[in-house]
Amino acid sequence: MATEGSTRAVVTAMFANLGITATKFVAFLLTASSSMLAESVHSLADTSNQALLLLGGKRAKRAPTPEHQFGYGRERYVHAFIVSIVLFSVGGLFALYEA
Repeated sequence: MATEGSTRAVVTAMFANLGITATKFVAFLLTASSSMLAESVHSLADTSNQALLLLGGKRAKRAPTPEHQFGYGRERYVHAFIVSIVLFSVGGLFALYEA
């Protein structure tokens, strides 16, 4: 029950970020502002992170198998960890690139 509400929140945030990404990219095309490009990439990263969180939540709901007797519940945390690694590494690399 609790994960149903969080899934809905992640889906809502993903679609909102997708709209924000499109708006910022159009603003970049109109203004050729490098800060708008950076912001559109940032919003695209947020959208892809939320897609990864949804994937982890979906894969965590799989039923137990003989190979994984306790199920796949921890897979949600693996995907959340991947999201955090991607956020910090790509953000750091982009900051180094801009510096």
